[in-house]
Amino acid sequence: MATAKNLILTFFIGLVLVCVFSFHGTCFVFAAENLTPNSKASILLEAQTGKVLSEQNSLKELPIASVTKQMSILLVLEAAKNGTLDLESEINASANAANMGGSQVFIDANSSYKAKDLLKAMIVASANDASVALAEKIAGSEEAFVEMMNKKASDLGLEHTNYENCTGLPAPSHYSCAKDVALVMKELLNYPLYFEYSAIWMEDFVHPSGRVTGMANTNKLIRFYEPCDAGKTGSTHEAGFCLSATAKQGDLRLVSVVLGADNSKNRFADAKKQFEWGFANFQATKIVEKSKNFAEFVNLQKAKTTNLVITPEKDFVEVTKKGENLSFETTLNLPKSVQAPLKQGDVVGQIEILKDGKTIETINLIVNQDIEQKGYFETVKTTINKW
Repeated sequence: MATAKNLILTFFIGLVLVCVFSFHGTCFVFAAENLTPNSKASILLEAQTGKVLSEQNSLKELPIASVTKQMSILLVLEAAKNGTLDLESEINASANAANMGGSQVFIDANSSYKAKDLLKAMIVASANDASVALAEKIAGSEEAFVEMMNKKASDLGLEHTNYENCTGLPAPSHYSCAKDVALVMKELLNYPLYFEYSAIWMEDFVHPSGRVTGMANTNKLIRFYEPCDAGKTGSTHEAGFCLSATAKQGDLRLVSVVLGADNSKNRFADAKKQFEWGFANFQATKIVEKSKNFAEFVNLQKAKTTNLVITPEKDFVEVTKKGENLSFETTLNLPKSVQAPLKQGDVVGQIEILKDGKTIETINLIVNQDIEQKGYFETVKTTINKW
């Protein structure tokens, strides 16, 4: 990584955020009180920064029913990403998985199902049998998979969560809290396949025998609240009615969690109320865009190509209340030159984002493609041509 700060460009971004809700010229902001009157606990946070916008008993440890499957889904998607699970592979369903009960797609014991179909059944229909079949495939047993779930919870800093199974079926020491549930959802947002399957409203689950089980999405907001594009429900007598969902308007993506609602209708009503309040009162502004190319500030040396793309590793979004005026100082730290060979993902500089004179974020600037070094004869030829 280049450490020299030979080029420092500093610019100020003045953000004037105008409140769009007005009444007789006065800024109109909804109160955050009683956003979830039908639930035991809730939270609303902005997805990229994790900034909490509203909360009620968000650290209270409660049973979460099938919302548990968020963590199971996350581990399945991680296994697919790191290559330990091929989603096109066939999984032979055990009798243990087939006999789970509760919400299910009624898989047949000793029959083979594609991993991606079982994952889809987990996300769309909250299928316990599909969840256990995938858990057994990845870890060898549900018990071993639950150990992985708790390890991941620890890695994510979830301090009020303990899993005893991968389904959310009632167990004495199986619990989480609204904040921890929201953080798991935040991780799931990194996987496009999660959104693809979450958007399915109704679909047939076809068994190897040709038998068909109809699946209907348990998250009704997918159909009846347009900004919502993913989520996970859960309900048991112990947990009440629970929901973890995400919705997006413009650049602002929110995560809403509702735990312990008194009925199914009210959990969706509470989540929708949180979303509407969040979109009405907050906005997201991109301070740094990962699509921005900073290669113009750098001289590329000893390379076969003159095409260089250097971009931020990620976007930086600031979430503010509508009507709030903020300014940021952004400092670009890059060397005057970089030398081939370079690999895609190599860090060559940073962008520092300062607020009130203090650095609040440092984002790496990375090379977006492999850059090969010129060979000896190519270097000689270039030198001669320049001479």
